[in-house]
Amino acid sequence: MPAFAIAHLPTPQETEEAKITSRALAKYAHNDRLHLKIANPPHEADDLILPGYALNLLLDILTEMSKGNAITVMPIHAELSTQETAELLNVSRPHLVALLEQGKIPFRKVGTHRRVLAKDVFAYKQGIDADRLQALHELTAQAQELGMGYE
Repeated sequence: MPAFAIAHLPTPQETEEAKITSRALAKYAHNDRLHLKIANPPHEADDLILPGYALNLLLDILTEMSKGNAITVMPIHAELSTQETAELLNVSRPHLVALLEQGKIPFRKVGTHRRVLAKDVFAYKQGIDADRLQALHELTAQAQELGMGYE
């Protein structure tokens, strides 16, 4: 498993610290950038500028940690094995291989092994999620037309 995919389950102390820190940072979530001063007395102090996107990403990480959840950060250009890809999509590896061979997700071969870019996995997942949402809207509309459900 690549280093970026190693998940760390937060300790109770880390969970509590994440909760406190996320609450403190949440009031700045709407900012385009955030100026931070980081101090480690008595020796070091640094002034940092945190871009708004990075702040929101950090808030997402801290929020999940505060719930006791493990987090994994993955670069969009990462190449994944078929097993890693199947785990991300929550499907079996044979089903994933069928999707790859049908051309539904781009891949390349390295020897006999298939490699899939994380960005292609996320694009596929976004597409199927959109399709599911559209189907749900259509079913809801049909149910309303037929007078099904609560009145």
